[in-house]
Amino acid sequence: MHKLDYASPIGVIEIVGTEQFISSVLFVEREIQFLQTNETPALLVDCYKELDEYFRGQRLEFTVFYKLEGTAFQISVWKALKNVHYGQTASYKEIAQQIENVKAVRAVGMTNSRNRICIIVPCHRIIGANGKLTGYAGGLWRKEWLLNHELKHQYILS
Repeated sequence: MHKLDYASPIGVIEIVGTEQFISSVLFVEREIQFLQTNETPALLVDCYKELDEYFRGQRLEFTVFYKLEGTAFQISVWKALKNVHYGQTASYKEIAQQIENVKAVRAVGMTNSRNRICIIVPCHRIIGANGKLTGYAGGLWRKEWLLNHELKHQYILS
């Protein structure tokens, strides 16, 4: 596994992967440690560039190849998150309905919190049924920032 850090406006994001796939994109509470070298796989460099474009308000969707690892239920939830487009939100209940398991609202929330491909698999776009921000592994303040960022740029990019 290779690592590359991206200094986002809301903290360091650690990108982990191989030459074939990205395995995680997570906020980390530390300074930059992993810089690009000649040995950094092109896929990690591409992920870095796409994150940079996203944070600059120049990218709506990600194209880098990533690998989801989890149970069949978890993978179904994470795939459903991809249907919540830039600048939009959905509730945990709506995701449970989308995966045709309406009683799994809490399990959807737990799975959302275990997403290892943050921003690219947009768990930050999932909110409570009452419209309020609820849990985000990267911190609610980051979730709020990301949602505001997307609202600010969605009409410019679309």
